[in-house]
Amino acid sequence: MKNVLLLLIGLVSFQMSTAQFSEKKKDFKKYEGFFNFYYDAESDKVYLEVDKLDKEFLYVYSLSSGIGSNDIGLDRGQLGNEQVVYFKKAGNKLLLVQPNLKFRALTDNDLERKSVEQAFAKSILGGFNIEEEKNGTYVIDITDFLMQDAHGVSKRLKRGKQGSYSLDKTKSAMALERTKAFPKNVEFDMTMTFKGESTGAFINSVTPNPGLITVAQHCSFIELPDDGFKQRKFDPRSGSYPFMYYDYATPVEESILKRFITRHRLEKKNPNDAVSEAVAPIIYYLDNGTPEPVRSALLEGGRWWNQAFEAIGYKDAFQVKILPDDADPMDVRYNVIQWVHRSTRGWSYGSSITDPRTGEIMKGHVSLGSLRIRQDYLIAQALMNKPFAERDDNHKPMLDLAIARIRQLSAHEIGHTLGFAHNYAASTNDRASVMDYPHPQFSVSNGEIDFSNAYATGIGEWDKVTVAYSYATFPDNVEEEEALNKILDDAKAKGLRYITDQDARPQGSAHVLAHLWDNGEDISAELNAMLQVRKTAIRNFSIDNIKTNEPNSVLEDVFVPLFFFHRYQTEGVAKVVGGLEYNYAVKGDGQEVVRTIDKSTQEKALKAVLRTLEAEEIAIPRDKLELFPPRAFGYGRTRESINGKTGVSFDALSAPETAADMSLGLLLHPERASRLVQQKALEPSNIGLEKVFNELVANTIFKSYKDVYLQEVQRNINYRVLFHLMNLAAHDAVHPQVNAIANAQLTALKAALMSKGKDANAMEMVRRINNFYAHPDKFEVIAAPKLPDGSPIGMDCFH
Repeated sequence: MKNVLLLLIGLVSFQMSTAQFSEKKKDFKKYEGFFNFYYDAESDKVYLEVDKLDKEFLYVYSLSSGIGSNDIGLDRGQLGNEQVVYFKKAGNKLLLVQPNLKFRALTDNDLERKSVEQAFAKSILGGFNIEEEKNGTYVIDITDFLMQDAHGVSKRLKRGKQGSYSLDKTKSAMALERTKAFPKNVEFDMTMTFKGESTGAFINSVTPNPGLITVAQHCSFIELPDDGFKQRKFDPRSGSYPFMYYDYATPVEESILKRFITRHRLEKKNPNDAVSEAVAPIIYYLDNGTPEPVRSALLEGGRWWNQAFEAIGYKDAFQVKILPDDADPMDVRYNVIQWVHRSTRGWSYGSSITDPRTGEIMKGHVSLGSLRIRQDYLIAQALMNKPFAERDDNHKPMLDLAIARIRQLSAHEIGHTLGFAHNYAASTNDRASVMDYPHPQFSVSNGEIDFSNAYATGIGEWDKVTVAYSYATFPDNVEEEEALNKILDDAKAKGLRYITDQDARPQGSAHVLAHLWDNGEDISAELNAMLQVRKTAIRNFSIDNIKTNEPNSVLEDVFVPLFFFHRYQTEGVAKVVGGLEYNYAVKGDGQEVVRTIDKSTQEKALKAVLRTLEAEEIAIPRDKLELFPPRAFGYGRTRESINGKTGVSFDALSAPETAADMSLGLLLHPERASRLVQQKALEPSNIGLEKVFNELVANTIFKSYKDVYLQEVQRNINYRVLFHLMNLAAHDAVHPQVNAIANAQLTALKAALMSKGKDANAMEMVRRINNFYAHPDKFEVIAAPKLPDGSPIGMDCFH
């Protein structure tokens, strides 16, 4: 009886509460769309109408305004993780459930599907008390759900050692100007303030009050696409991103891990016609806040992709337009190219909202860093001969180069949102893809730097292959898998290659064709050509590389990318030593699987890298040092400056030491050293680690100059060689044979140095070798002055 009474009391209380809410609801602002919702201005609360129990939809969170630091990585327009969710009733509340889509059973057997569903955990993202129920429609308060740190701002700040922060709800509120409802999506925007104590320089540099950081978080509830999307098989040779899940209903003789490609939905109006318009073209919209001449460049570069869609029989299937003034870039209905500002230049990247059930791309979202263009302008300014000798408004040659890069960057990042991965082997095939990282291609003509071939224009031949594989529509009488294999076979017959990120990064990777920011089919020859460009530009470098009334400190900043001009090509050439040639081969495709690079090619690469360790090659000429006084007031050093050990004066010895240390870190990478031992064992005629050491020591430590300045530059380089040899002698993550060969080299080097008598630097090297063996447990490589940032700042960010 007591329980019945309590139940009646609870029911009456619920009805009274519902009646009270219904009465108040008429004063709220109502939004009608995919979900109807109400906004109560008095309490700053949002109430959601749920009339779709157990029906899946997509939940996406993002940042509509960010922090502005590439190092921290919380940018305006940054997408979070998309999640399939549904509302489920449980007692007097609704639960927001995220099913586990990684593990599935695609079968008509309900019990088999349920067994897999129950085997793996799901996630309850939220629980909501029912405020009102009427005819199967439930009203819930979702304010706290929206006002949580879904994007992980506080975690990102803590992980980046910028401070400990938590959401301050008293300084947070709904942002109604970007809170909207549409038939297939509803959009919520929240101004969110994080309170805490800052401990990092990055957050201090970009916030007016680092104890209170205000950003805007955006949440979207989106109708999922219908089941008309057709998945396409992933092939590791295709250049597409894989979309994967496990299907436990798969027959035993087949793999349960299913791989498909991510792509937009694109269909011909007339599938059997050679050329047809699309049922719905892919349209990208450029941020209407983008200034000229960048705006026109981004539009032009983005539209290059239509060349590839025309090649597979589509008419105007890919378009780029200006975003309407009243459109929100976070709205899922728009593929967007955003022009993003940060305090430092940083990576641009292409992200997507993808249906987690199928891999269908629902929204492409490109973020382009606005300061990147200034770095390309700076490179051109450094390489031109006296650009400001006659007038200070001679901007066009530099701007033309920067704009050429921006066009290519637009196409590159859009490519990611179309479903395409990097192709770092494209630079060996006449710049066959915009999905490579291109280094500007310069040459020397009559003592001047020729800019005419700096960047390619238009879509590349490889890009047409990736578009064909992902988006081609085949006639009814054509078997799809056979047609897809033919696309890849034809690409192979044309000599096109595809190698992506995992095999292209400079530290540790080994593929001889895939490098970042490199040029040329013969990478060693291209390094020699780049060194000639560098030498010519340095010879021409003068006070006229800056404008009238600019301090010489600005000239030093302009000089930095010129001095380190060879850095990325050196990365690529170093990979040839101990390098491999291989493909993402599949059975029956006829591709070469893997081979070790031949001795002569490795020797050529080693010789080219050793040039970057020669004082006469990389030292700054004496007459140029007169251009760089101590820094002017208000023009202090930055992370992009040349660092040194001489205090206020420009350090002419540390600059080449830093460049040499970069080369040595690549050439004597522990994994490369171990590969050289293995390659020598498999093919005794190959170059081997001992030969690398012998050539290195002969061309550095035993090299001498009559010129005292060059000799001191070389000595600084020589100490870096010694430290890197010690590192391999003591390293515990290499084959023991590497330790043995390095120790033998140090022993022989010590004996040779001791034979030099009372030579001060020889004696110092001997002392350091003795200390190394006396206290091997205390050995650490003494750091060289830090290499200035060259790639976009913030090396852990995206693309």
